[in-house]
Amino acid sequence: MKEVTTADLSEMEKVKRLNLVNSCTGYKSANLIATQSLEGINNVAIFSSVTHLGSNPAMLGFIMRPTIVVRDTYKNIKETGYFTVNHVTADIISDAHQTSANYNPEDSEFDKTKLNIEFKDAISTPFVKDCPVQLYCKYINEYHIKENGTVHIIASIEKIFYNENLEHQDGWLQLDKADVISLNGLDGYCLPKLVNRYEYARKNVATKSII
Repeated sequence: MKEVTTADLSEMEKVKRLNLVNSCTGYKSANLIATQSLEGINNVAIFSSVTHLGSNPAMLGFIMRPTIVVRDTYKNIKETGYFTVNHVTADIISDAHQTSANYNPEDSEFDKTKLNIEFKDAISTPFVKDCPVQLYCKYINEYHIKENGTVHIIASIEKIFYNENLEHQDGWLQLDKADVISLNGLDGYCLPKLVNRYEYARKNVATKSII
């Protein structure tokens, strides 16, 4: 098995280091975060760092790269207090990836790609149409990570929208039924497949499948 040390990483060519470190931690979620500026410009960008933080209250978080330059998503969230999280599916991979390009603040990624915008009743924040799971979120707090200058955004999940055919009787959403994508590193898009599902683990009790 190959070994790479911290010293090796410090001497490694930038792109190779980015690819290695971003992929070695495992598969990540692929989500499109959509926002709207105070001027009414709709923004959408792909993120691989959205994570579950708790179910009661329902909360999630994601990592924002250093804000030493203007980040439209961050700016819009701080100004309006709201954003949406939309699951990327196999049929929109290329357009989802394109949102990572460095567009000007006055340009909407919805206009630069084939991603379709959607608005829901009484919600001014945009969603990505046809995504099988869509979350309407409210900004709560942020934590600056001094070690690398990133920002951990904390938000409450105000509303959950999803295709009903994904839901099992106990509330679990089977995402592979909708071809929801995961990310391997920065640019490797993968299609997960359910292998098994198990009941709550208890000590000294044999693991039991619930499928």
